[in-house]
Amino acid sequence: MNKVILMGRLTRDPDIRYTSGDNQTAIARYSLAVNRSYVREGEADADFINCVAFGRNAEFAEKYLKKGTKIAVVGRIQTGSYTNKDNVKVYTTDVVVENQEFAESKAASERNGSGSSYAESAPEPSGDAIDGFMNIPDSIEDELPFK
Repeated sequence: MNKVILMGRLTRDPDIRYTSGDNQTAIARYSLAVNRSYVREGEADADFINCVAFGRNAEFAEKYLKKGTKIAVVGRIQTGSYTNKDNVKVYTTDVVVENQEFAESKAASERNGSGSSYAESAPEPSGDAIDGFMNIPDSIEDELPFK
């Protein structure tokens, strides 16, 4: 089974291209900075993973994703190679995106400085909501039908 699940922030705006011909398909390439759960002294604290999305996923990336946006990606690893202009064989490893979604609210994204405006039509949280979640009072446990 070849399945990858990642959560990280875009290191740059997605690079969008379209195939030529009658049935043009969007292709989006971006890189995710994924924090490591354990860091040894002197080592990097994040990995930078190249991702490629096709079709509707690429169109979504073009419309909503920007540098700094925190997303979750589900996909598969794909390796390949090509010969560059200096006639040197270059090996590649990409995550082919099958699904991608936001991993933080619009408000949290703006607080973290990514400035991503992905949910123009999404309603703002109401009341005392933080990060899109409603605050539940501690006294609610007395009203629950189970304990």
